[in-house]
Amino acid sequence: MGHREDLLEGAKRCLLEKGFARTSARDIVAASGTALASIGYHYGSKDALLVQAYVQAMQEWADEFGPGTAIGADLESASSTIERFELVWNRIVEIFPERKPLWALSVEVAVHAENLPQMREGLSRAQPFGWSALVALFHGVDESEVDEQMADTLGRFYAALLNGVMSLWLFSPETAPSGRDLAEAMRAILVLHQGAAAGSGPVA
Repeated sequence: MGHREDLLEGAKRCLLEKGFARTSARDIVAASGTALASIGYHYGSKDALLVQAYVQAMQEWADEFGPGTAIGADLESASSTIERFELVWNRIVEIFPERKPLWALSVEVAVHAENLPQMREGLSRAQPFGWSALVALFHGVDESEVDEQMADTLGRFYAALLNGVMSLWLFSPETAPSGRDLAEAMRAILVLHQGAAAGSGPVA
């Protein structure tokens, strides 16, 4: 790997160990075995590097669910969208302990975004790509099939749900929802919607 890749890998390790606020440029240099000037040369600033490192860490998490992986093969067994929804959530929850530092980092991002404008702007630009990836994951389609409208609606919904569920698991794992719980809630919403559509009156 070159210095650019070394910096990215070092930044990812620092983020998962220390978080955004506590990671310094010198930490990244020590973790990557590069020179301090390399950060500015390759990424412009420490914050820009950390944003890219965070986005890549999230992408690597998503890749665990992709075609050719054990999880991806399991998801292909789903016979319906709602069954796949449950399977995806089961797997997300199952590997949560291994990925806990990543979700803790996501919470920190939300907390500190207002005070880190470069980070906020960089992540805002990356968000639509994350939304598209979530639609592809939950619906079992190639990401190239996800149009802008699907990303804006379904993708944002899944992102909000994902962040909320992971926050619950961080805060209170004993009361956090399982994949089955989330699927049952979705089924209940669909039943209520179908009842309202059939003319049974408005849903309170």
